[in-house]
Formats: sequence, C-alpha cells, structure tokens
Amino acid sequence: MLIGLILIGYNYYFAPQAAPEPTATEEVAPATEQEEGTSQPAVTGELAVSDSLKELQLRQESGLFYSQVQAAAKEEFFTLENEQLKLVFSSKGARIVKAELKEYSTYDSLPIRLIDSAHVWQLLMQSDRLYRSADLHFQVEERSNTLVFTAPTLKGAPLSLSFEIKDDSYELLWDVDMNGLGFTETALEWGVQTVRQERNIENEGQQTQLHYLLKEKDKHKELSATSVKEVEKEEVRWVAYKQQFFSSIIQADEPFQRARMASAPLSDGVHTKSFGSLLQFPGTDGLSGSMFFTPNQYDLLKAHGQDFEKIIPLGGWIFGWLNRVVTINVFHLLENQGFNYGLIIFLMALLIKLVLSPLTYSSYLSMAKMRVLKPEIDQLNEKFADKDPMKKQSAMMDLYRKAGVNPLGGCIPMLLQFPILIAVFRFFPASIELRQQSFLWATDLSTFDSILDLPFEIPFYGAHVSLFTLLMTLSTLIYTYFNQQLTQQNAQFPQMKYLMYLMPVMFLGFFNNYAAGLSYYYFVSNVLTFSQQYGIRKMVNDEKILAKLEENKKKPKKQSKFQQRLDAMAKNQQEQLKSNRRTRRQ
Repeated sequence: MLIGLILIGYNYYFAPQAAPEPTATEEVAPATEQEEGTSQPAVTGELAVSDSLKELQLRQESGLFYSQVQAAAKEEFFTLENEQLKLVFSSKGARIVKAELKEYSTYDSLPIRLIDSAHVWQLLMQSDRLYRSADLHFQVEERSNTLVFTAPTLKGAPLSLSFEIKDDSYELLWDVDMNGLGFTETALEWGVQTVRQERNIENEGQQTQLHYLLKEKDKHKELSATSVKEVEKEEVRWVAYKQQFFSSIIQADEPFQRARMASAPLSDGVHTKSFGSLLQFPGTDGLSGSMFFTPNQYDLLKAHGQDFEKIIPLGGWIFGWLNRVVTINVFHLLENQGFNYGLIIFLMALLIKLVLSPLTYSSYLSMAKMRVLKPEIDQLNEKFADKDPMKKQSAMMDLYRKAGVNPLGGCIPMLLQFPILIAVFRFFPASIELRQQSFLWATDLSTFDSILDLPFEIPFYGAHVSLFTLLMTLSTLIYTYFNQQLTQQNAQFPQMKYLMYLMPVMFLGFFNNYAAGLSYYYFVSNVLTFSQQYGIRKMVNDEKILAKLEENKKKPKKQSKFQQRLDAMAKNQQEQLKSNRRTRRQ
C-alpha cells in the first residue's frame, strides 16, 4: 500500500509538463537523426520509478553488502600473468574466469585452458542469511603481481580477497580476510568442468580424477574415474582436479575443516569430467592458501613438498617404488643428454635388459636342463599314467633332485622381471615428457600412433591402425613360438600352448588405443630378448648340460624335507588304496 501511494504521489507531482506551442516568430528545430545502434529513451517518471524499485530490490538482496558501489558497479576483467600462466579475473565475484598454461597446447594446437567461464569459485558466508561472493561486485586494486578485491559492507569493514601470482611458477597465492564481519560459518565452493586437451578423449577421461589428501597420516585418496561419486571427509589438506597431464589444485595453510567432494563423467565431446567441492573453513576470520595450475610433472609436483606427486598414477606397492626410485631417474638422466625421446625409450629398454641379463641367462639355462630331461620325464608319464599321481610326482621330484634341477628355475627369474614390466606399463602413459613428442611415424608418443584411419570402428579394436601395436603383437607371437620350442610342454593340457598365442592377440585391441611410447618399448624389449636368447643359445650346449646332469645323478643327495613329505604322502596314499581294495574284496 505504501509503495502504491508513493507511485501515485510521484506520478502526480513529477508528471511531464506539456511543451508550449511555438509562436509565429519561433522556429521548431528539426529532429536530429538517431545514430544507428543506439537508443535514446525519454527520461520519464515510469523509468525513474523502475530504477527506484531496482535499487530497493538490490538493497534487499545485498543485505550486509549493499552500497552505492554495488548498485552502480559494472563487471570488469583483470589479468595476472607470468611466463607460465595467464589468469583472468572478474570483478563480479572475485573469481577466475580463465586459466591458461602458456607453454603447452592442446592436441589441435589451442591454448591449454584449465578454467573457463563456467568455473565456480565463491565464498559462502552465513550470518543472518547466506551470502555468496559470486553475487557481489568488488572494487579492485592492482598491485605488482597482485589483485586485491574488496566488497564494502554496512558494518564499515569490507570483505577482502587477494590473489598474488609468483614469478616463474604455476602457483597462485590467495587470501580471504573477513575483517570480523561476524559470520557464523564460512566455506569455499569450487567447481570445474574439465575441458578436453588430448587426442584420445576416452583415455583422457579414464585418467581424469578427483584426488585429495587427508591430514591424518597424509592419506592420499581418489574418486572413481568411471562413475558418479561423492564423499565427505574431515581435515583435508588439498583437493586436486587431475586431468591426464594437467591439474588444478587448491591447498590451504590450515586443513579444511570439512570437505564434500563430487565427481561425475561428462560425454559431450568437449568436457571429460564435472568436479565440485564444498570446503569448510576451520574458522570464521578467513583463510589463506595456494592454487596450482600445473603440468603433471613428477619432479615439479614433488618440489612443492605437499605430496602433490601422488596424483600421478605410477602404481602402488613395489611398482610405484620402482618408478619413483629407478625409472624416473634413469629417464631424466637420458633426457638431460638431449636424446630424442624415441632413442631414450630404446636406451631404457636396453639398460633394463642388460641389468636383467643374469636372470635371463639363469632362466634359459633352467629351461635347457628341463629340455634335456624331457625323455626321462616322458618315460615316467608313460609308466605311471593316471594310476598313481602321487607316486609319479614323487618319482619326478626324485629325478629333479638327483639331476640337480629346479623345475621352477625358469619361472622364478621371469617373476622377478614382472614388477619392472608393470612399472613401465604405468610410467610411459603417465609421462608428460612424452606428450606431443614425435618419433618415426608417431606424432605423439603419449597417445596412439595411426598409420591408417578406418571409416568404421571395429569392436574391441578401434577406428585406426597402430603400427607400433602391430609390431609389438607380431614380435610377442614370435617370442611365444620360440619359447614354446625351448620349454617342456604340459602333456596333460596340450591346449595350453594355444592359449599362449591368444594373449598377444587380445593385447592387440587393448594397446591399439594406448600410448605409442609403451607399445614401442615392448616391441624393442621383445627384439632385445631375441638377441639375448640367440647369444645364450650359442653359449649353452645341450650335450654338455646332459653330461653334467648325469654326473650329478651319481653323487649322493640328501633328501629335502619337501621330498620327504611328498614321499610320505605317496606312501599314505598307497596304503589307503590297498585298504580300500581289501574292503571291497571283503
């Protein structure tokens, strides 16, 4: 009712007056032509009332933060920049609207943009009502490498946010000062939709995950990369939105009191994941910390001393240890020599083969011993057949003991090499150093190489042909064939030898979409293995091995505890069979 009376009174007292009729001696000035693209609305009482209502509405919405500055403010943009980063801020909300890495580019030669206009970075402040910094217009003061955003309040003290970019760094320092405004709860909402950066968007999406570190025992955790996931944790030191080769990380000087974090896949062809976090401040006076917009380079992340390097998927247990202690150091040692990355991979495979050559020789020698014993083993198989498996097993173990042969001697060295095989499997696809590095026909060793793009997609294979994967598969099949000739075949399960050929064919579909650097490494490793085995075969003589085994049989051997238990089991089984026969006769 009061607003209605004000409107009526306003229209009555400030109604526009009619213009006087011109006299005969006065000329009416011609109307000026309005410029194209501009509007010249008349200043009427209706417009003035509308502005008054807007101001009243703004006062009600802004509450504590209402001021003439808020009413008249327009959005402006400011930039902080160094040699590595370009960050663009908006005066509305004091938030980052663009974060670019200047030293890198996407697969299609565009700037790497970790943050775009959809970025959410806002303070949530609770007092008499909930205030959001994204709704506020800030006054901005530009200093050297620093932007200070202030929002005046009706209490006199402003809300202040400052951002400082360091020289020669991927780090942005941030500080929130509440100036005793009396908020009961404060939190930071941070949301990002990660933009596609790599050629293989499917593989990139699988390696794009939300990571966080808990204060308790520095526990590193991650959310699922393939499903919608939400968790809530206390005492969180940092949260990272990790993409395949780049990350956005937020860290506070004091751990966030509570953090609710969520991740969801996106499949629009432009984005890979949607990440969101609600990070509660440990107090109500403000908080300071850092944000990092960084490549996922192991040494760079480790240098911060915040365990950021844990977001790189180098593997757990012994595999991760091998990568951190051995593989990365060898890789960087060769990299510092200025070698091409294709040559670095070749040299790494060669060094690994040289280090493991004693194990390879031991494995080959053990297989050679089993090979020369094969006629005697075949005789035992014919003698016992399926009549008495325990006695046959005991006889075989006795043969191995007398000849001085370990039937597992060929497997143990291979098992010791297995951790290295898995370690490099994790290392090469996670190495940003290989990103957009070319070698031979591969234009990017961090993703698949393609010598032919197919007009259709083959299930479990893809729509392209990777030559490195074909070479790896072919060399693995050849290696399997020669290995079958060197090893003793399982007489009970002869079909096992065919299954050995199935695995490389299955890997063909898997590795076709994987990093070319990894397929190239396995191909080189197979070729070096052929060379090693060829050299060892020249050194090993089967006739000399057989003569040595026959000599071993003549020497007295003490029966091992395992052999004693095996003989006892065979004897018990024989007695049980005899007892069963007597029972049936009775």
